[in-house]
Amino acid sequence: MQKVLAKAGIASRRHSEKIIAAGRVKVNGQVVTKPGTVVNCEQDIIEVDNQRLLRSEEKVYLLLNKPTGYVTTLRDPQGRKKIIDLVREVPQRVYPVGRLDYDTEGLLLMTNDGDLAHALTHPRYGVEKTYLVKIFGLPKPHKLKSLRQGIRLEDGMTAPAQVKLVSRLNGNALLEIKIREGRKRQIRRMCEAIGHPVMRLTRTHVDFLDLEGVKLGTYRFLTSEEIDRLKKKTEGIKPDKKKVRMGVKNGIRREERTDRSANKMRGKKISERKGY
Repeated sequence: MQKVLAKAGIASRRHSEKIIAAGRVKVNGQVVTKPGTVVNCEQDIIEVDNQRLLRSEEKVYLLLNKPTGYVTTLRDPQGRKKIIDLVREVPQRVYPVGRLDYDTEGLLLMTNDGDLAHALTHPRYGVEKTYLVKIFGLPKPHKLKSLRQGIRLEDGMTAPAQVKLVSRLNGNALLEIKIREGRKRQIRRMCEAIGHPVMRLTRTHVDFLDLEGVKLGTYRFLTSEEIDRLKKKTEGIKPDKKKVRMGVKNGIRREERTDRSANKMRGKKISERKGY
């Protein structure tokens, strides 16, 4: 069941399992709560939140210029404006590829192609995202260097980022930051970690795609050439089988345990050199 939902673009497989377990899915009128339930998407009537999944739905790909003040979730208990409100004319049910914060604007892809959405958000594919970031204050060179090398957040070290000082603005700074990860509020947390909170954050690019010709709050369809280019970028890339076999222990992926051990040893050697 979770594979069917993911392929239809409802959510990732992992999040689809949560949707199923929450009792939000019906098959032929009956609520299904077991993710492993076998279904025939061409014969069975499948509903998510009482909306029927269309069979063999045409795949669509949108590039939206998201304004601030919209959430990228499709359901919001607080009643805030949702990005789906901006694409109501699209007959297909589309979903965001990744997320942008409520206070963040810029480029957001939306599609009902679950396979491509998964590939574009999975860290193994390393899809680059570019942001323009206005921050409070003027960061010292060593702080920008720490962002470039990777900085420790509460959920671990970030991967190296490309960071460029674009301009100085009345005692504040405008940075261009490129990352290949997609952690929650990552750019904001990175800037807070160096003591320069974000004033304004705009995503300008996802890989080769940009916002040219797309006004704030509007969208356009991707061209066939752009779709092919995105798909080719993620074709043939396999996960590291060794890491996959290592599995999970005590709620922590073992490859993450290895990374943490390496960081600990690295820190120990530095301490020994400094005589601490």
